[in-house]
Amino acid sequence: MFGAKHILVNSLSEAVTHRESILNGKLFEDIAMQNSSCPSKAHGGDLGLFKLGQMVKPFEEAVVNMEIGAISHPVQTQFGYHLIKRTA
Repeated sequence: MFGAKHILVNSLSEAVTHRESILNGKLFEDIAMQNSSCPSKAHGGDLGLFKLGQMVKPFEEAVVNMEIGAISHPVQTQFGYHLIKRTA
C-alpha cells in the first residue's frame, strides 16, 4: 500500500511555481486547498492509501520511486500536472 497527497493543476508553470513555494516553506496542504483542481483539495490533497493499479501509471510510477515525505517534480497525466507528496 502507498499513500500520497497531490496538487493537480493545468499547467507545468503552475506546478513548478507551487513546488518552489513548498520548498521555500509553504505548507503542501495549504497550497492544495487553495489551488488544486481535484476534489481532494478539501482534505489538503490527501488521496489516502492505494494499491498498485489504482492510479494512472505516471502518477503511480512517481509515488513508487519516492521516499516518504518527499515532494515530486511535476508529473504529467491525462488530468494535468501533479505535485505529489508521498505519505506512506
